[in-house]
Amino acid sequence: MNTAPQNRAGLAILFVLIGVGAISINDMLIKQLSGGYPLHQIVFARSAIGIIISLGLVKLEGGWHLLRTKHPGLHVLRGVLVVIANMAFFLALAALPLAEATALFFAAPLFITLLSIPILGEKVGVMRLSAVAVGFVGVVIMQRPWAGDETLHASRLVLLLPVLAAVTYALNQLMTRKLGVTAKASVLSLYIQAVFIVVSVAFYLVAGDGRFVDETSMASMQFLLRAWVWPAPGDGWVFWGLGLNAAIIGYCLSQAYRMADAATVAPFEYVGLPLAVFWGFVIFGDLPSWEVWVGIALILGSGLFVFLRERQKARNITRAQGGRR
Repeated sequence: MNTAPQNRAGLAILFVLIGVGAISINDMLIKQLSGGYPLHQIVFARSAIGIIISLGLVKLEGGWHLLRTKHPGLHVLRGVLVVIANMAFFLALAALPLAEATALFFAAPLFITLLSIPILGEKVGVMRLSAVAVGFVGVVIMQRPWAGDETLHASRLVLLLPVLAAVTYALNQLMTRKLGVTAKASVLSLYIQAVFIVVSVAFYLVAGDGRFVDETSMASMQFLLRAWVWPAPGDGWVFWGLGLNAAIIGYCLSQAYRMADAATVAPFEYVGLPLAVFWGFVIFGDLPSWEVWVGIALILGSGLFVFLRERQKARNITRAQGGRR
């Protein structure tokens, strides 16, 4: 069996673009539901539908024997990281405008580029590291360290939730690159959905009756801990849409990060930034503040620079190899 990582950049980029498009729709739908349903109920419904679709993809990619793994602990750890990333981000969505939460989360590709050095042994030069630093300046600006708590529309803790999501998401995608050497994308997606279901059921057993929250709690805590309710008739299609999106996201992002280097794939996730601004304005009537616009510009600019340097490096290597033949 070939145990070397794949490097099919073109196809990986296509998968990441599809996955990011699905993520933007997923985030918009979850923000729509955040005022009436608990997060763990949404996650359970989303993952229960998603795991059925993922099972079908496992069958198409080779059959049930693919579910056997030599690294069950790593799959569980990867699933836990995804759960933390998603729950932290979705809790932030309940209190922050969609574009702002998304922009803060987009420190993830910066963390991916940075953490790929010690975890995957990938080489990242001084210029790309400098670009990553510029991107982190954008994150700091969006945190508004100069502002007093009374002038912020959300607590400091809520503003840090998308950054926590970014770190755990980055670690997850780097693990995907390692596990993707021997595991199919459908299998990687299915294990994630299974961990989501286990965690959401655990939340239901502990807090499903809403005993730990009341109307005086902040929006994020209400979203996390309110009681389960039967979906309204008009919301059924939203839950089915979330389930379909869960399968698409898990499969496409797993494919992308198993097919190409993390530093090549990650910058294309920035397509989610303009999509978040679009959905935030069209659905919720929100437009980013100047701090968020500045942060978006710095993060987007640094990510594009990292990508261009990666492409230039690849071309130089190709030319050098051609000269030795």
